Amino acid sequence: MKKQQVLIIGAVWVAPNASAAGSRMLQLMEQFLQEDWNITFASPAEKSDNGADLSSLGIDTVSIVLNNTSFDNFIKDLQPTIVLFDRFMMEEQFGWRVIENCPNAIRILDTEDLHFLRKTRHQQLKKEEAFSVEALLNSDDTKREIASILRCDMSLIISTYEMDLLKNIFKIDKKILYYLPFLLDKIDDNQIKKWKSFEERAHFIFIGNFFHKPNVDAVLTLKNEIWDQIRDSLPKAELHVYGAYANQQINQLHNKKEGFLIKGNADSAKEVVGNARLVIAPLRFGAGIKGKLTEAMICGTPSVTTEIGAEGMCDRFAWNGFIENNFSDFALISIALYQNKSMWKNCQSKGIDIINHVYDKEKLGLLFIKKIKEIQENLEQHRTQNFLGNLLQHQTLQATKYMSKWIEVKNSLQ
Repeated sequence: MKKQQVLIIGAVWVAPNASAAGSRMLQLMEQFLQEDWNITFASPAEKSDNGADLSSLGIDTVSIVLNNTSFDNFIKDLQPTIVLFDRFMMEEQFGWRVIENCPNAIRILDTEDLHFLRKTRHQQLKKEEAFSVEALLNSDDTKREIASILRCDMSLIISTYEMDLLKNIFKIDKKILYYLPFLLDKIDDNQIKKWKSFEERAHFIFIGNFFHKPNVDAVLTLKNEIWDQIRDSLPKAELHVYGAYANQQINQLHNKKEGFLIKGNADSAKEVVGNARLVIAPLRFGAGIKGKLTEAMICGTPSVTTEIGAEGMCDRFAWNGFIENNFSDFALISIALYQNKSMWKNCQSKGIDIINHVYDKEKLGLLFIKKIKEIQENLEQHRTQNFLGNLLQHQTLQATKYMSKWIEVKNSLQ
């Protein structure tokens, strides 16, 4: 059988040390490489210093251009059997070109998280409105992302909450949805033995990429609503804030006297999280799985977060710390957990259960590859049954196609 050729079209270049999305993409690539499939990663974005060296993994990289027929020539030569769009915006831009030039390639959308859910929550928060399904239904971002999901043969959904939302509120056929959380190694006894003890750890930590607005908001919330209360009770404790792309708004929060320390990008997230006694993440909006919180579990570090933070992440298992939306109570429970060794140890063990049962890479990876092959073997029938997807390809992609061609002509005249 001919070897599979996978084309991944990314909105940005893969940067696992800067964002959870980058780690997620490497996890997917690892599954394809284990099958000995060829991978080409293409992006219209500019490469950054934080980007992973994909060539060292045997992955080809290609820079592509928006609204340009050069992509058509590229994909005709490549002839991928699988095309994975990293975020719905890439499917909007390149999906119709994939259909025209490689109609038999299975099209997979990795949503990362539901962008419309995160953006709508942010908008309602700014308006001081309670989150509502009605706001989701009225959002243009919702319509765009749902349309992209419908047009693809398979969409990867990262959290149980988002799966339920798509099936129950938007009535998306489960045949084109596939629940695939992070793919993580199990935590074994050898790893646990390497963890620092309660006594060896000190301080609180927040870690996150500051291109991501929920992280900016969370750090501001820590500064304005939570940290003073913690510091009053624990005057020697510090909060270490790590993350790439910190702007002036974040950097100016640095205050050594208050123990509120902006540390910049971490060379090793595992090292700094593993040295901390507690991760605190008061996320007020967002979506998907929070890499900072799975990282905490992997490092044996309990966490305190909000309902938004823990949403869709732990299935039926108890959280590895506490979930609290009231910020005064958030501070109080953080203080208690920081000081109580037996409570801390108990929460640490809960993180082991979550990682080993919800994010088991070996089990999830096998099922994921099996699902791709099943769809490929019955692709024509699979697409025939997705009537709404066919309808959207007939209508919306024509509009996208001719808008792109108009931009291409306009650019050529400049």
